[in-house]
Amino acid sequence: MGQVIIGVDPHKRSATIEVIDHRERVLGNGRFGTDRDGYRAMLSAGRKHTDRLWAVEGCNGIGRHVAQRLVADGETVLDVPAKLSARARVFSTGQGREIDPADAHSVAVVALRTPGLRQVVIDDTTVALRLLVDRRDQLGRARTEIVSRLHHLLLELVPGGAKKFLSAPSGLATLSARHVAGWPLNSSTNS
Repeated sequence: MGQVIIGVDPHKRSATIEVIDHRERVLGNGRFGTDRDGYRAMLSAGRKHTDRLWAVEGCNGIGRHVAQRLVADGETVLDVPAKLSARARVFSTGQGREIDPADAHSVAVVALRTPGLRQVVIDDTTVALRLLVDRRDQLGRARTEIVSRLHHLLLELVPGGAKKFLSAPSGLATLSARHVAGWPLNSSTNS
């Protein structure tokens, strides 16, 4: 079997795909969420075909998130401009109505028939942003763990513990107000 084209009509929370062969025969289709599980299911559906090419509509716009994820996972992705897929949709159906399966089919047909479409590459900005987001997530988890430990200690030291929303200054204030077990809490009481 020859190469297949997987046309992708992306939206914010979902993506519709249609798989066609070199004769424009439909080999499969589906609608998937763009969350982690939906994306994995879409990728798995596409990877059932060994010789494949993904065609995503609007890789500089609404399709950017799907296209960049596919490229990051080692897939070959072509950028199909929205104007070309809209034109193909009008010519194939005689109408300009947008319905997701027809849109995905139009994207795949444009990729099949149009030479010279831009191949999507990993965007350095996206990589940098992904690293920053991962670091922010790590910091958030670390802060949550520290606050949880502080809450636990304050429950042992202060009757009733601390307030629900705890920060370092409010934890210190809680301890200062109670002057726990005769411990000096600042340098002025140490002398």
